[in-house]
Amino acid sequence: MIMPVFNAEQTLGKSIESVLGQTFANVELIVVDDCSSDRSPAIIEGYARRDARVRAIRQTANAGVAAARNSGLDMASGAYIAFLDSDDWWAPAKLERQIDAMRRTGAKVCCASYRRVSESGRVLSVVRPPREITYLELLKSNYIGHLTGIYERSLGEFRFRRIGHEDYAFWLDILKVAQRAISIDADEPLAFYTVREGSVSSNKLRAAGWQWRIYRDVVGLGPFEASRLMAHYAVRAIIKRRPDFS
Repeated sequence: MIMPVFNAEQTLGKSIESVLGQTFANVELIVVDDCSSDRSPAIIEGYARRDARVRAIRQTANAGVAAARNSGLDMASGAYIAFLDSDDWWAPAKLERQIDAMRRTGAKVCCASYRRVSESGRVLSVVRPPREITYLELLKSNYIGHLTGIYERSLGEFRFRRIGHEDYAFWLDILKVAQRAISIDADEPLAFYTVREGSVSSNKLRAAGWQWRIYRDVVGLGPFEASRLMAHYAVRAIIKRRPDFS
């Protein structure tokens, strides 16, 4: 499990505790500090001293989230790879439910539903992916919430690009190999994503520009096909933000 960190002293402890408190206890948590200037390094070191499952890495220079995640991938030794940012958290059975489903079905990629919450903890919406996601379906929208995604290391070595929507490009690369992902049919969402006011990803026009660049420059689609998929992307973005308290 890989967690990039930058100046997250207010939320870091809750995120780490949600990983260490998993019912699937055989966890390797690699926490990569990207040169934080707050108390994050001390918090990470404290957890590493108390729990051997925590491995602390400190970047030599601030290089951004993609580089931090890649450093974590370089250090990872587990059979499964998952990710969690330092202001998000997991439900206790998240890993157990997903790994059990992957073993039963033979799927090598798995995701789950998650709640979008405000910084005050108010539920904004629930994002529920389809039961099965193919590469072609993933092109229409990023159905794999990064904080819920998990894949088998046997699929190969993958890297994050330093671009907007780097997590989306990452899962596209994985599904190009795996061909499909499954999602967990859980009564309750298995993860919680913090929506920050004024965050970079909340700028919808910029996010749309990133999406267009992925279609054209990363995937290599022509303008007609890219435009068609952008329409799917726009509709799905609206649905993702629609309140759902079921």
